[in-house]
Amino acid sequence: MCWNTSSAFTPVGLALRDPATSKIVRTLGDAARVLMRDWPRNDGDEYIAAAKACVDAIEGKLAPERFREVFLRAADEAGIVTLNFVQKSVRARRPHLPSPVRR
Repeated sequence: MCWNTSSAFTPVGLALRDPATSKIVRTLGDAARVLMRDWPRNDGDEYIAAAKACVDAIEGKLAPERFREVFLRAADEAGIVTLNFVQKSVRARRPHLPSPVRR
C-alpha cells in the first residue's frame, strides 16, 4: 500500500467551509483523510467515485494523477473551491558580476 505516495500528484488546495478550514492535499493519505473527515457531503456520485478511486490508488491499481482528476470532480460536485499549484523547478544561477574596468 502506498498510503503517503505523492509521485505525480500535483498538490490541490481546498477551501472547505471557510478560510480557517482550508487544506492542501499532497498525498493519497491526505486525500483519504479529507474525504473521510472533512467532506461536506458523502452521498454524491462523484464523492463515491473519489472514495473508490482513492482506495484503488493506495493499492497501486490507479495512478495518483488519475485519482486527482476524480478527486477534483468530487470537489466540484460538493461545491468545494479548489486551487491548483504549479510547481516550478528552480535552477541555481550564478550572480552576474560586472567586468573589470581597464584604464
